[in-house]
Amino acid sequence: MRKPGSKKGAVKGTGGQKSKGLQGKGPTPKAEQRVNHPAARLAAARAKADVVRQRRRAATEGVELVAGRNPVAECLRADVPATALYVALGIDADDRVAEAVRSAADRGISVLEVQRTELDRLTNGAVHQGIALQMPPFEYAHPDDLLTAAEQTGEPPLLVALDGVTDPRNLGAVIRSAAAFGANGVLVPQRRSAGVTAVAWRTSAGTAARLPIAMATNLTRTLRDWAERGLMIVGLDADGDMTVDDLELATGPLVVVVGSEGRGLSRLVKQTCDATISIPMAAGVESLNASVAAGVVLAEVARRRRAAGRT
Repeated sequence: MRKPGSKKGAVKGTGGQKSKGLQGKGPTPKAEQRVNHPAARLAAARAKADVVRQRRRAATEGVELVAGRNPVAECLRADVPATALYVALGIDADDRVAEAVRSAADRGISVLEVQRTELDRLTNGAVHQGIALQMPPFEYAHPDDLLTAAEQTGEPPLLVALDGVTDPRNLGAVIRSAAAFGANGVLVPQRRSAGVTAVAWRTSAGTAARLPIAMATNLTRTLRDWAERGLMIVGLDADGDMTVDDLELATGPLVVVVGSEGRGLSRLVKQTCDATISIPMAAGVESLNASVAAGVVLAEVARRRRAAGRT
């Protein structure tokens, strides 16, 4: 009991106050965990930046990026599909950059300013010159749909199939030649073949957006299915059964199969072909690459079809 008239001394019911006052509040929190501490604010900013990076990484998975001022400008001129244009902060803008930004804005493509280090990461360290164009994954057609669409034109189908062409620049060039000479579509195998990447887009000069391109799980099986539906299968081979000058099959339903520069047609694909053709060349000249050879044969097919149409 407190003594009457005194502020000192014990108070009834307050036993243990001293021991409670000696109890600690636990270990001192780290600086990053203290509210309003500079270290805590820095940690929160870093966490937020990590979330932003993770979202950007998730948004760019499976997409293609074209890096560099000339490539980006060429792709936008060719109206290739794009989802975003990345521009580095503080970039020294020239006419190509201004054209790219203006073209992207006109087409409703997002223009995003990012740090140069972020652009380095997005392009895997490529020489991007402060600008990159993001493209969505290419959507391939089904081989059956490719042939059905070709048959609905009312003209004999003309399709191009690639066997082991792994250079996307060759793929893009073949697509461009196929479109130029009236082919109805291009078929690529799922494995051991170049796909429609940013490089192929650029090389095709935008024709990949206008010409159907299908992907076959098994190229040989697809060619056999097409043969059963009445198409003749012709493969390009340096030791072919005939030359392109003797290609009488050009005016009918036709599939032109282009092999790789190194090994040419694979064994199973070659056995599937109804005929193999070669391109006559001057003595001492090496064989043409896949895209050039395809262009020569498709030009001859187009010439023969025009001639047949005039008779």
